[in-house]
Amino acid sequence: MASAVARHLVACPFNISEARRRHLVETVATAALSTSEGGKWEETTVLNIFNDFEYNRSVITIVATIDSIREAVLSASQKACELIDMHTHTGVHPCMGAVDLIPIYPLGEEVGMEDCAREARAVAQGLTERVRGSSAFLFGWADSPSQRGLAQRRKEMGWFKKTPDLLAIRPDFGPQPQKRYGLTGVGASPYVMNCNVTIDTQDIRIGRSVAMAIRESTPGGIPGLQVLALPHEGAVEIACNVESVTDPPPGHLTDQPWPSFSVDGQPYFHASASLITTRVAELAGRWGVGLKGTALVGFSPHECRGVAEFALSRGIGEFWKEQHRIRM
Repeated sequence: MASAVARHLVACPFNISEARRRHLVETVATAALSTSEGGKWEETTVLNIFNDFEYNRSVITIVATIDSIREAVLSASQKACELIDMHTHTGVHPCMGAVDLIPIYPLGEEVGMEDCAREARAVAQGLTERVRGSSAFLFGWADSPSQRGLAQRRKEMGWFKKTPDLLAIRPDFGPQPQKRYGLTGVGASPYVMNCNVTIDTQDIRIGRSVAMAIRESTPGGIPGLQVLALPHEGAVEIACNVESVTDPPPGHLTDQPWPSFSVDGQPYFHASASLITTRVAELAGRWGVGLKGTALVGFSPHECRGVAEFALSRGIGEFWKEQHRIRM
């Protein structure tokens, strides 16, 4: 692949509120690659589809150049809104929209945060124009000028509540949220990795204790970590959003690697899956609880860039079909 293309790549882990109808999810993924005339978007690939049956949530990893990402994401959004009705959605994981989350992360050296923020705002506007009745809120760099983070914006919108009050929500784009489509979060930030560690207990209180201990907001917690403890397949999953941070890791957490990358000349660091797993194991072990496993939802930042370069250099749009092992 031409290096110019790689230098302009962005990633979008596209979150939809459906996992139990696999064909439907793949139809949405395919839509990200298809023009309205039936052609294929250039410089666009779908690297991975992560399905979680119990959560009833899927994450579709779309990678494209900054100039192509908007149409790819809007095509997928239109198809998802056509096929998913939030009136009938059930699942353990919190959610508010048929398309629940559209984050845009820079991967290439020539892409800055403002580029991603511009495209995110255009996606939010385009979604509410193309799907009448849909609504969106902004987060991160797209939420100008305050740049409120995703966790804060979700809390403000009631995303963490069992039954959010749609009438109390003031979206940034679109009308008052309707149950049919719900509410979509659209934003831009440095790469956020998703890492889930499952502990071998059904006691959600233990899970919440572990989650609180590693959360960034807790003294001694892991920088960049936003954490939920959720019941999952007869156990408890410690579900972590691993945000990238600008400060080097504190000394007590440097026994495991902290991968780094650069955006706009600014270095960013993120906790590794091995560090999170080790810390969860220590905390769960104090309760006499072991681990069942760790899963990445998609990719680490470096892996995402490398796999995208490989897929695009070979013209593979439906890369998720080419993988020879199941990715988590």
